[in-house]
Amino acid sequence: MDVLINVFVALHIIGIASLLGGFLTQTKAMGAGTARFVPAMLHGALTMLVTGIALVGLNQADDQSVNNVKIGIKLLILVVILALVYVKRDDEKAGKGAFAAVGGLTVANIFIAVLWT
Repeated sequence: MDVLINVFVALHIIGIASLLGGFLTQTKAMGAGTARFVPAMLHGALTMLVTGIALVGLNQADDQSVNNVKIGIKLLILVVILALVYVKRDDEKAGKGAFAAVGGLTVANIFIAVLWT
């Protein structure tokens, strides 16, 4: 079971890398007001959602404790990110506020995952 959990953790990290990487590649364009939500951001967020749900289930199946409050907050943040990216995915330009919010919420989600023990 540990190997399977570690595979899903690796896939979860790949998802966050895709979301954050997509954001970081557009930061220069954000300054110019031409940033847009790229497909990598949507795919990364969806990957995080699927692998995160799988990780919670696998950890509970393995009788490991799961902090439901932490998971709930991370899920709420991810749903907001997904909503912003999904709704604005076809727009030529994303608003600076919405784009910055996705980046900030992504970083916040990372810090919650790492620092909340």
